[in-house]
Amino acid sequence: MPPATTSPPAPALAWLTTAGRLLLGAVWLVAGASKITDLDASVRAVRAYRLLPETAAQVVGAGLPVVELLLGVLLVVGAGVRTAAAVSAVLMLAFVVGIASAWARGLRIDCGCFGSGGELGAGQDPTYGLELARDAALLVVAVLLARWPAGRLALMKEFS
Repeated sequence: MPPATTSPPAPALAWLTTAGRLLLGAVWLVAGASKITDLDASVRAVRAYRLLPETAAQVVGAGLPVVELLLGVLLVVGAGVRTAAAVSAVLMLAFVVGIASAWARGLRIDCGCFGSGGELGAGQDPTYGLELARDAALLVVAVLLARWPAGRLALMKEFS
């Protein structure tokens, strides 16, 4: 295994890392902000997946918007990027598994990612394929950020 480097990344990588950090941070901020004012809808969205016991669904549904906002702030300002990216990767993987599970079990729900409460509107069909593609792409961004957290415009400098 090569020795860890403490030198900053190449300029192009630093700007790509920054773009990824800002993209992932913005997604978390929008997702968290869309749910934080209606925690009951967030709990309903988690419950709609039918994966967690009721108490766990309530805790996750109420806590998820707070975690999303915290991750978004950390990523946008560039503080604790490696940790925020690693937690983001774990959450994105959980979302991919949850959406795939709902699709495989024939559930007809909205992902609840941006505050819908997990409920589809009249005449709407689930968009599982698009949701999986989006979350898989964000998972890749999170994994890459966990590996190469250093970038531009960050409150705290981290080196890969």
